[in-house]
Amino acid sequence: MTRTELLRDLLANGAGHDRPRLEGLAVQLGLPLADVLVVAGHAVPGELLPPERDSDVVGEFVYRVTYCGHPQLAALTGFLAGMPDEGAAPASRPARDVSDPNPFPAVLDGLMRNRGLGLREFPFVGLSISTVRGLLGGGWQQLFQLRAMAGPLGWRLADLAALAGEPMRPLEHRALLCHHVGEVLLAAVRRTTRQLVRAAREADELSARADYGGWRPVSYGVDDCPDG
Repeated sequence: MTRTELLRDLLANGAGHDRPRLEGLAVQLGLPLADVLVVAGHAVPGELLPPERDSDVVGEFVYRVTYCGHPQLAALTGFLAGMPDEGAAPASRPARDVSDPNPFPAVLDGLMRNRGLGLREFPFVGLSISTVRGLLGGGWQQLFQLRAMAGPLGWRLADLAALAGEPMRPLEHRALLCHHVGEVLLAAVRRTTRQLVRAAREADELSARADYGGWRPVSYGVDDCPDG
């Protein structure tokens, strides 16, 4: 099977796969196990999910991450990975409805929740909140919108497009945020509110972020991804 075929089969038939098989697919695909469970239509156990956290702190942390260039993103990923797991695991999240004829919105919602990100915590990616809400509600799913979402999730555009049933084609402009931002957010999944406060300070020190006295939706320096 090609990668696209494997992902589409996982979406259609993964509910019947056992845990060892899903763990093997996660390794094969290079995806977090929690994401593979969401795609397959399985419950996500609490030990793979973020602990209970202050949503304002999560949003502030994510915002500061977007001010980091690629060397700083790599350093911040290492900083987060070096922290111990301190938070209590939440309850498992139930599986999506595998009978839904349009599963992609539930999958996208699950991928966001695997990182502890809601509409207000997700970084600005060039899409309005109403547009992201439309993606989650099944109102639309154009390829350029999927590309905007893919980077902060740490996913390849082609993989998201495969799950959404969108054909790949060339796009004129790059996404604002690349998968290196997504790697930081993945490294932060098990971090507590207190740890995210520390990580936000670290992000500011790494990026030397200028304070403009107010919130701005996006930063500089993460549109030059060395991976193209």
